[in-house]
Amino acid sequence: MAIDRVLSADSRGDKEEVFNNALRPRRLAECIGQTNIKEKLSIAITAARRRGEPLEHILFYGPPGLGKTTLANVIANEMNAAIRVSSGPALTKQGDVMGMLSNVSTGDILFIDEIHRLSAPVEEFIYPAMEDFKVDYTVDSGMHAKTINFPLKRFTLIGATTRAGLLSSPLRSRFGMLYHLNFYTISELTEIIRRSAGLLELSYDDGTLEMIAARSRGTPRIANRLLKRVRDYAQVKGTGRLTDEVVNNALAMERIDTLGLDDLDRAFLRALIEVYDGGPAGIEAVAATLGEERDTLEDVVEPYLLQVGFVRRTKRGREVTRAACDHLKMKLKHPQKEPDNASLFEE
Repeated sequence: MAIDRVLSADSRGDKEEVFNNALRPRRLAECIGQTNIKEKLSIAITAARRRGEPLEHILFYGPPGLGKTTLANVIANEMNAAIRVSSGPALTKQGDVMGMLSNVSTGDILFIDEIHRLSAPVEEFIYPAMEDFKVDYTVDSGMHAKTINFPLKRFTLIGATTRAGLLSSPLRSRFGMLYHLNFYTISELTEIIRRSAGLLELSYDDGTLEMIAARSRGTPRIANRLLKRVRDYAQVKGTGRLTDEVVNNALAMERIDTLGLDDLDRAFLRALIEVYDGGPAGIEAVAATLGEERDTLEDVVEPYLLQVGFVRRTKRGREVTRAACDHLKMKLKHPQKEPDNASLFEE
């Protein structure tokens, strides 16, 4: 069920990325949201350009779908620099990194997505490249092995990760600028969708874009994906114009409610309410009840439910909140009680 979720913030592959690339801003002034980060980047870019130097190394971290890759491309455009893109899982050995570094020109951007997944040998190999712009590369093996010191041109490494806690301390310390991307507000998402609708030459009624934004879970990637689904529905079932009825029907077909919850989210909450009487319940038990993997629930389902206050984590397990029961119009059989303060020795 979780693999094909419309509301998943993870990329769905090359086809979706081609669609998203057409909608991505090219300049910092075109970016919407993340105001504090944009201001800091604008100052850093302007200062670097005046000095004629490359930017410091930059690390973007935060949930998927918030624009880390977009910002890396925007920075490259603002610096008039070429950008080379790779990912942590693709760089498996030192030779993979050496091939990229040897082709980097002064001021170029090297963007590594999922940088937390770099192997230890590769990570250690890029330390001197980031600090001193040189690497010691070993050629041949055995008794014929020799180490060659390669000087590199000054470049900017931009790393992106959804799991900042998995980054090693030595790697994190080598980034001069670290930025955490936050979820977007409904008004910011509305502006993003409005820009996308303009690029797609979509006509729409007042209030329809806000309806899509409210169900996008604070994530631009999901907002653009929902806009694409609604556009398809409007062209097939309507006149091509986005109306309240078209948007509601399109999202109802995707089983997405007014708060952006889908079937898996509601199944998670219902399991806690009906099977475990609101909790607390261990995540393994809930996963077994739903027939889902634990990682799917922890990485895909729980973050948004925690964000909107429908689930809370306790030492004993997961519990639903009253807000979740009200949203689903369900009641607990035995309402949760506050623990009493009785003495240990009382009968």
